[in-house]
Amino acid sequence: MPSTAIRYTHYDPMKKILSVWFVPSGDRYDYEEVEPETYAAFAAAPSKGRFFNEFVRDRYSFRLVEHGPRQ
Repeated sequence: MPSTAIRYTHYDPMKKILSVWFVPSGDRYDYEEVEPETYAAFAAAPSKGRFFNEFVRDRYSFRLVEHGPRQ
């Protein structure tokens, strides 16, 4: 089932960076020092938004990387 909060994710295990694109803005944020085990649990979670809010948001340093397309 697609997430209503998260459009797409990408994980770089070498840099431990989790990139998240959000719905509806399409903005991309990178979260730093995310362990592979956390990403694996995130990828397997039935609710990406719920997992993100509980285990990623406010727990990792992040930065806005790019804005999504504006209407």
